[in-house]
Amino acid sequence: MVRLTGDGGSWIRGLSAIALLSGALASSACGGDDDDDVADDVADDVGDDVGDDVADDDGSDDGAAMCDDDNGSITLPDGFCASVFADGLGAARHLTVTPSGVVLVAVADSDAGAGGVVALLDTDADGIADQTESFGDVGGNGIAWQDDALFFAEDDQVLRYDLPDGELLPVGEPEVVVSGLPSDGDHINKTIVLDDGGNMLMNIGSATNACQEANREPLSPGIDPCPELDIRAGVWSFATDGVDQAPEDGEQIAEGLRNTVALALDPATDVLWGVQNGRDQLYDNWPDVYAPEDEIALPGEAMFSIDTPGPYGWPYCYYDPFMATSVLAPEYGGDGVIVDECADVEVPDYVFPAHWAPLGMMFYTGDQFPERYLSGAFVAFHGSRFEPDASGDLPGYNVSFLPFDGDAPADGDYEVFADDFAGDERPLPDAAEHRPVGLAQGPDGALYISDDYGGRIWRVIYVGP
Repeated sequence: MVRLTGDGGSWIRGLSAIALLSGALASSACGGDDDDDVADDVADDVGDDVGDDVADDDGSDDGAAMCDDDNGSITLPDGFCASVFADGLGAARHLTVTPSGVVLVAVADSDAGAGGVVALLDTDADGIADQTESFGDVGGNGIAWQDDALFFAEDDQVLRYDLPDGELLPVGEPEVVVSGLPSDGDHINKTIVLDDGGNMLMNIGSATNACQEANREPLSPGIDPCPELDIRAGVWSFATDGVDQAPEDGEQIAEGLRNTVALALDPATDVLWGVQNGRDQLYDNWPDVYAPEDEIALPGEAMFSIDTPGPYGWPYCYYDPFMATSVLAPEYGGDGVIVDECADVEVPDYVFPAHWAPLGMMFYTGDQFPERYLSGAFVAFHGSRFEPDASGDLPGYNVSFLPFDGDAPADGDYEVFADDFAGDERPLPDAAEHRPVGLAQGPDGALYISDDYGGRIWRVIYVGP
């Protein structure tokens, strides 16, 4: 069942907001989107400080001493606070935390310099990393740790490092798990997720916006069949213990997902979930079919349980949250209403507002947060480029929470959990102070959030009412 995000009309902030930026940053989402880790004792200390002793019986918030007075410039729900765990890391993308509390951050290449991996550790349990190491000389987006091995996804390959838990630097040189991955076009970032069955699940985003003959050009028709679908715009599985695999050694497990950078396994069910970066430029490329406000409002950012091969719709279809159905894309003869073959594509399990640019996703399994957060999904939204002068409730630039009931989103709406990343300067996204990307849970149940604009890592904890 599809669950929409409340009054769709609230997504449209008026024609004065429709001043499109002429290009997208290399790591910006929606339209180029991106759209586009002493240790055991330290973890025990942190767990004690944040867990049983966070709030005294009288309700006083001792744990708040681990937080910044202004929560590192972000806003959080009552009872939560944040510390700036690390800052100035560069284009910090996804992150993962080992059982001993070592935080490992994937840093992308940027104008500030080459990326790689940054390892952080808080040895005195004050909510701030005091040990830092870095390794690798090429940036990337995806990162995952399992059984003393660190997997790091550059744009065209995935490396595996020997990194025992508790260590900040790897042993020896990395092995190449898979190379030759598509790394040109609009969506080059790779997200990786490790399951318990020896599989590395990977998003490979599309090269184009809508598989047109001329990418992002007005009135350019779509290529039919779209040749990208054999090698991109989906999710692939590779062996975690493999060496020097090629793309053709992988198994495509989902087809027709334009760019699903926000990808996570639900540990309660072992089902893979993703939130897709939806297509752009409906009005810009098809002004005779769409109105200016459609540029902001369509399509919704669709969330799927990726438990079938699909197809999930792209490029032939997009999801219209107002019609509550997938409709035929204009590149393939659609007029904004025709459903046609799109009646047979996978139906989203939930739909977030358009162009919010979901880049990170995580299911909460800890007990540090209140019980209502258990098993729910956090999603990091990089923020839209289509509302440069937006004010008030911004189009993304937040971390939202979606409660789950069993194996599906609960009835009701998402909640904005962490907000005010962007700051007050405009235009967006260029003038944004921070843009959230990655999410990870520490062994003590703390939530870590990364930012690829300011290079900041926040550590969020609950300290009581």
